[in-house]
Amino acid sequence: MPLDPYILTLLATVGLAALLPARGVYAEVASGASTGAVALLFFLYGVRLSTREALDGLRHWRLHVTVLACTFVAFPLLGLAARGLVPYVLTPALYGGFLFLTLVPSTIQSSIAFTSLARGNVPAAICAGSFSSLAGIVLTPLLAAALLGNRGGGFSADAVGKIVVQLLVPFVAGQLLRRWLAPFVTRHKQVLGFVDRGSILLVVYTAFSAGMVQGIWHQVTPLRLLALVGVEAVLLAVMLSLTWYGAKRLGFGRGDRIAIQFAGSKKSLAAGLPMASVLFGAHASLAVLPLMLFHQLQLMVCAVIAKRRSRDPEPVVLPSPRGHATALPVGARKGG
Repeated sequence: MPLDPYILTLLATVGLAALLPARGVYAEVASGASTGAVALLFFLYGVRLSTREALDGLRHWRLHVTVLACTFVAFPLLGLAARGLVPYVLTPALYGGFLFLTLVPSTIQSSIAFTSLARGNVPAAICAGSFSSLAGIVLTPLLAAALLGNRGGGFSADAVGKIVVQLLVPFVAGQLLRRWLAPFVTRHKQVLGFVDRGSILLVVYTAFSAGMVQGIWHQVTPLRLLALVGVEAVLLAVMLSLTWYGAKRLGFGRGDRIAIQFAGSKKSLAAGLPMASVLFGAHASLAVLPLMLFHQLQLMVCAVIAKRRSRDPEPVVLPSPRGHATALPVGARKGG
C-alpha cells in the first residue's frame, strides 16, 4: 500500500499555505506565476504527445471509446447521483469538488505503470491515457459549465474561454513546435519533470492560500473529511468493477481489460489541479481537495490490484478442432 511521496509534498504545500498564506500583492504575484506555470505545463504536454502514436492508436478505437465513456460518462453520472448525499454526508462545497473530480481526464503515467505491472496491454494504456488527457482539455470545462454552474463557488461558463486561452492554446502551440522541441524535451526529461511538479505545487499553494484568507476551511470538519473518503472509496470500487466486468462483457481480452480498468477508473491530479485553478479561481481550495484524496486512494488500491493481476497464470493458446485458437491458463485441465 504505497504512499506517493509527491502526495506528501502536496500536503506539505497545503501546510505551508495554512501557516504562511499569500496575501495582498504577494497573492497577486503568486496568482500570476500560477497562471504562467499552468500555461507552461500544458505547453510541455503538447510537446510530449506524439502525434504519430496517437494516430496509430486510433486502430484500437473500441478500447479508447470504452475508456472515454468510463471517464466522461460513467464517472459524471455517479457524481450526479451523489447529489443525494448533500447535506447529510457531504457539504455543498465538498460536493462541488467531488463532482469536479468525476469530470477530470484519466491519468497517463500511473495507468501505464500499473498496466505494465499487471502484464496488460501497455501500448493501449499509453494511447488511452493520452486521448483522455487531450479530450479533457475540451470536455472537462464543458461538462463543468453544464453540471456545476455556480455550485462550485464562483465558477461560471465564462471560465471555458479561460481554458481555451490558458490550456488549449499552449497545448496546440506545443504540438506545432514538437518537431523542433521534442528531442530537447526527451533529453531533459528528468529536469522538465521537476518543472511539471513545481508548477502543480505552485497551483496548490495559490489555491489553498486563497482558501485560508477567505476562512473557507471552517466549512470542513474531520468527520466530513472522513465521510468524503468513504464516498470516494465507494466511487472507486464501483468504477473498478464496472471497467473490469464491463470490458469482459464487451468481449475484450485480458490485456485490454487490464488497460481499460486502470485507464478508465483513474483521475489525473496533474491535469485536474491546473484546470481547477482556472475554473474556480479563488474558490479552488475545496474543489481540489476531493481530487487530491482520490488520487492517493486510487494509487493505493490499484497497486494492490496490479500486483494481484501480475500473479495470474500466463494464458496458453491451444488449437481447437475447428482450427480456432483457444486460450487456457497454465495448469488448467484440458477437460475442464
